[in-house]
Amino acid sequence: MDESELPVAIITGAGSGVGRDLAVLMAEAGYRCVLAARTEADLEETAALIATDVPDAESLVVPTDVADPDAVNKLVSETLRRFGRIDALANIAGYAPLQPIDRIEDETLRRVTAVNFDAVVYATRAAWPTFKAQKAGVVCNVSSMGAFDPFTGFNIYGAAKAAVNIFTKATADEGKRLNVNAYAIAPGAIETPMLRENFSEKVIPAENTLDPMDVAAAIRDCLTGKTDMQSGETRQMPSH
Repeated sequence: MDESELPVAIITGAGSGVGRDLAVLMAEAGYRCVLAARTEADLEETAALIATDVPDAESLVVPTDVADPDAVNKLVSETLRRFGRIDALANIAGYAPLQPIDRIEDETLRRVTAVNFDAVVYATRAAWPTFKAQKAGVVCNVSSMGAFDPFTGFNIYGAAKAAVNIFTKATADEGKRLNVNAYAIAPGAIETPMLRENFSEKVIPAENTLDPMDVAAAIRDCLTGKTDMQSGETRQMPSH
């Protein structure tokens, strides 16, 4: 296969956790990976892991604040400049601070909705013209079990993820005539740095959490067409 024909995946939140594991899995599946997150050093670590695990794989590091629409537009334009195509988009980046309703701060509200929902819209919107031109593409969004039953204090986070579920369905509906599929994976507690910023192992023991690699594998299956999910579906992955 000519190198220009190799598929390309954009992965947000690729600096750690599920996003990092997904990047390695997608490289193993033959994709060229565009790695996006705010911290360049974290992305370089992910790129190094890919290079070690899949020596022939190609990756592109693009530091990106996914809550900034201009930065997301640049992410997509850099992808097209380097690779000329986008086959898969994985919206993994998340932000989940705990705040009871009477203590919700305006800035927290803005940031939670921007990272967890607005960013999904920005990235999908930016990639859409390419999907239309190719008449092909797939999007997988990370939702949360909190969209169905939010843990106390995860009020805004759960609401933002519920919006992701609806937008995923809308993306699938509009994408049907374009051969563009969309899915959402809604995991419970995952053993990631984001989880441990809020909960100690005494509150949520490690044995009760999901392995990031298992969540990443479910997303990979959506992106590579190996899933049995229907386009537009949100699949729940409860923790143990």
